[in-house]
Amino acid sequence: MDPQAAKFIGAGLACFALIGAGIGIGNIFGNYLAGALRNPSAAASQFTNLLIGFALAEATGLFGLLIALIILYG
Repeated sequence: MDPQAAKFIGAGLACFALIGAGIGIGNIFGNYLAGALRNPSAAASQFTNLLIGFALAEATGLFGLLIALIILYG
């Protein structure tokens, strides 16, 4: 196998983390919205938890993208 092809395959596999991040962010915001519609008075107290969950899910995707770029250009 050509080393260049192996780099492309590895970078593509590393980008699967972006799929997980998208699913995770969708779940976080969807569940927050469902909970806020059921109990609007508790929505403000859970907003901090929403942002922390979003940041952690987004960081996972960014780490996967960083690994893909390191594989390609490192």
